[in-house]
Amino acid sequence: MKKQTTIILSFLLLVSAFTFGQAPVAADQDPKAKAILDDLSKTTKSYKTITAEYELVLLNKDKKQTDKQTGKIQVKGTKFKLEIPGNTIVCDGKTVWTHNKDAQEVTIKNFEPNSEEGLNPSNIFTMYETGYKYKYEKEEKIGANTYHVIDLYPSVKPEKKKFSIIKLYVDKVKKQVGQIKMMMKDGGTQTYEIKSMTPNAVLADAVFVFDTKSFKPDQIVDERDGK
Repeated sequence: MKKQTTIILSFLLLVSAFTFGQAPVAADQDPKAKAILDDLSKTTKSYKTITAEYELVLLNKDKKQTDKQTGKIQVKGTKFKLEIPGNTIVCDGKTVWTHNKDAQEVTIKNFEPNSEEGLNPSNIFTMYETGYKYKYEKEEKIGANTYHVIDLYPSVKPEKKKFSIIKLYVDKVKKQVGQIKMMMKDGGTQTYEIKSMTPNAVLADAVFVFDTKSFKPDQIVDERDGK
């Protein structure tokens, strides 16, 4: 479960690339990278909802594959639903439900929008505004698409991060994220490839509420305040 949680938090870093906020003007920031991030922000902030399917590949320091997963995320404002192998995480903006399918257990917590470690795409969407420096690296063609590659360097407590660089691949034409590579400090990499992305799909609010009626009391761990 600890490994799954780490991957979940890492994936939410990926989601942050979908809706970067407007980049602040700073002397030590790359103006070319800023212009691309601003265009990305303008495009993605116009989306009312986002549905994306992705593939995650983990490589160790010897570049050998150690894991491969697929997943799906749906986002609507502060609401989200994340599906990965073995776990489903649902948030309605007030409550977060984590369903561990193997254990057939549901953990319920209060939604904490200001928690640095919390599962909150809304916060993570704009985390780079004050938490990263960025630099344009190159233009790269992958398959039929051409991408701008931008390097993000953590500037707030970088010693506490498990990665040193995030490489963000922005589609030159669509102005959408196609791939993210997290360069880990242990020499490994986590590569997220967006297999499909659908903006503005109709998502009912019921999608972001987890129904616990089919679970027994001993299968529900309620960690909300006052419970």
